[in-house]
Amino acid sequence: MIKLGIAGACGKMGRRIYELAAQDKELEVGLALEKKGTPLIGKELGRLKVSSNPDGLFLVDVLVDFTLPEAVDEHLDYVAKYKKALVLGTTGLTDAQVNKVSEVSRVVPIVYSPNMSIGVNVLFSVLPEIAKKLGPDYSVEIVEAHHKAKKDAPSGTAKKLAEIIKNVTKKDLAIHSIRLGDIFGDHTVIFCGNSERIEVKHQAHSRDLFAVGALKAVKWIVGKPAGLYSMQDVLSNRSS
Repeated sequence: MIKLGIAGACGKMGRRIYELAAQDKELEVGLALEKKGTPLIGKELGRLKVSSNPDGLFLVDVLVDFTLPEAVDEHLDYVAKYKKALVLGTTGLTDAQVNKVSEVSRVVPIVYSPNMSIGVNVLFSVLPEIAKKLGPDYSVEIVEAHHKAKKDAPSGTAKKLAEIIKNVTKKDLAIHSIRLGDIFGDHTVIFCGNSERIEVKHQAHSRDLFAVGALKAVKWIVGKPAGLYSMQDVLSNRSS
């Protein structure tokens, strides 16, 4: 049985991860973590009481973090302190925070991905071949859309898509961000030549695909050596 801690357990993503984990016989949620001052501190979430004390990490094997950039530094400090694995899906991190993720991964295993969706990570893997075969005669731009409450723009996924294509084309890509309604997440990569247009699109229909991917990463990372891993490692079952 893998003991799981959830940072931001009362948020939309955190609560869904909790609900799916509670139905999984391989997982036991041992820590429901929220930031200090949250009105739900001390309230019950299932059989757990919501806590603001990261020291509760000593009770679990893995922490899942889909919170906000301002919370990530503290969570990194505590997983390093207690030598606990981390599945990190928080986006909008600064360069300094990304560097800190890398530093802490020397001490504990971390799966860090801007998008835990299995479909998006398959898209990450096939895009280089598409860009390579189409070649320099095709212009490329990215359009991404999310709900109006999403704070970072462009999305972490869009940045990753642009990085992957730039590694092939050696060119910076324009990214167009839309924030409307309750869109879970749409990403479209547009390749345009003189006489044709090719669009590669991924649409998220619910938060469940991110939660399912995160829990897949949780099961994979237990027992792995310290290091920085991606969802590509999880899906290919690479161990180092």
